[in-house]
Amino acid sequence: MPKRLVTSDLNWNLLRSFCVIAEEKGLTRAAKRLNMSQPSVSLALQKLEEQLGCQLIFRGSRHFALTLRGEKIYQECAEILRAVDRIGVLSEDGNDEDFGELRLSVISHLHSPLLDEALRLYHQRHPSITWRIEVQNSAETVRRIGAEKAGLGICLLTKPLINLTCRHLFREEFGIFCGAEHPLYGRTEVSAHELQQEPFVAFSCATEGMGLEPMIMLREGLGLGSRISGSSHDLEEVQRMIVSGLGIGILPAPSVSGERMAGQLWPLRLTDRPLGADVFLVYSPANPPTAPEQKFIDLIEELLTLYPEMM
Repeated sequence: MPKRLVTSDLNWNLLRSFCVIAEEKGLTRAAKRLNMSQPSVSLALQKLEEQLGCQLIFRGSRHFALTLRGEKIYQECAEILRAVDRIGVLSEDGNDEDFGELRLSVISHLHSPLLDEALRLYHQRHPSITWRIEVQNSAETVRRIGAEKAGLGICLLTKPLINLTCRHLFREEFGIFCGAEHPLYGRTEVSAHELQQEPFVAFSCATEGMGLEPMIMLREGLGLGSRISGSSHDLEEVQRMIVSGLGIGILPAPSVSGERMAGQLWPLRLTDRPLGADVFLVYSPANPPTAPEQKFIDLIEELLTLYPEMM
């Protein structure tokens, strides 16, 4: 039984010469392409045949032709060399791959095409950077970034903060809602005076005096909430209490569309009194952002420039 060739013993220069011979269909043209003499090319072919233990081309024929095994070996060699060429192209890619972690704090139930597109495009450009997204209210996020002098946050603020960099992103719409058991359910219009008399369900972070979540600004601007009937730091629990009839409350409009369709919540509209609050990207100016953070900041600026309607 013939001894199997150890592929590590193969001379890759001989294989390359053979590929050129097969592609040029002759030793003379192959020698010109390889910038070698014809005897040197012929000797390379002979050495390869000796290593492989088989004949690769027909000799003595008036027309150049590969043997059956020569054709099969050529196809394999050609694929190997194409792979080597691809490796060369990849190694010349000037875009160094980025690594690291991007930490982002986000308010709960944020509906944002801008953030969705930023996530998609960022991962497409920097697939090796991992994401760590935490849901926090604005007060907690601002407190953490201010203390740690690091991290990014997407917050609802009544106005930019002096000690932090605050990039305005867009405006989020809010509404005043009541549950199906509430006496005001089904009313097309109500007055601010009527609402001021109603028990109010509040976000707990909006009752702690921080003034960072917009609900306290919106509530106080309308004179609502003189009597707090329930509170929670969780949006779903606030919504549950409103649906259950504990009182009226302010909720982000996009987050309650399903409950509105099901008849569990009813929007209490005030004439010419649209409710909204501003969403900001927040980070500390005390320390320069990390490389992953800076790429996210730059991407946000790019998207806001390209798509101002997202603001």
